[in-house]
Amino acid sequence: MSLHRRLTTATGAVLLSLAVAGCSGLGRTAVGPVSYETGREFVVSVTSPSVKGCHRLAPTGATRVENHTLVDLQLYRTRDCRDPNPIYVATNTTDEIARGTLPWRSYSFIH
Repeated sequence: MSLHRRLTTATGAVLLSLAVAGCSGLGRTAVGPVSYETGREFVVSVTSPSVKGCHRLAPTGATRVENHTLVDLQLYRTRDCRDPNPIYVATNTTDEIARGTLPWRSYSFIH
């Protein structure tokens, strides 16, 4: 193999590695739906939300949440995912608030 061909191959491999590393964190989603029921018994479903950041629920909050994604999540009673006592909901499980407690207002993924 000529020196020119080896340099071209090595350069291509480096550029491909950089492109993959640079884009690997972009657009990562929790494949599957997160569905929740509001206090007014309205069902909302979000398909493949981003695994990054805090996700707000309906303004009235959620009383029941189904996590059918491939990633575990945490539920919060605050709108900014800063509740000191989040509720853990594993993948493919459901959780419901206890009667007389505040609804969940946001969620984030554990990744």
